[in-house]
Amino acid sequence: MDRPAISTLNEQTATHLAELFTSLSDPTRVRILATLMVGEVNVGDLVQGMGLSKSAISHQLRILRDRQVIRTRKQGRQVFIALDDEHIGELFQRGLDHILHG
Repeated sequence: MDRPAISTLNEQTATHLAELFTSLSDPTRVRILATLMVGEVNVGDLVQGMGLSKSAISHQLRILRDRQVIRTRKQGRQVFIALDDEHIGELFQRGLDHILHG
């Protein structure tokens, strides 16, 4: 796998990377991502399953969506959320593996 040298990390890329990691710095957002590791979820089911208010979940989802960690789709009046792509799932799993390892 070809990877750019660390010295080529420009300011804008560094900022985006920092924002990505910041999006994982809240336990509620981490729990949301853990739920999404299984697949797409209806927002109403997520609210019910997490035991938090709809506004609290919506706030966290907005942060995750703004940072391109999740994507949403509407089906009628329902909104579904999913991880934006496989990289997010891999990042989440690697972090969890690191924590559980030791």
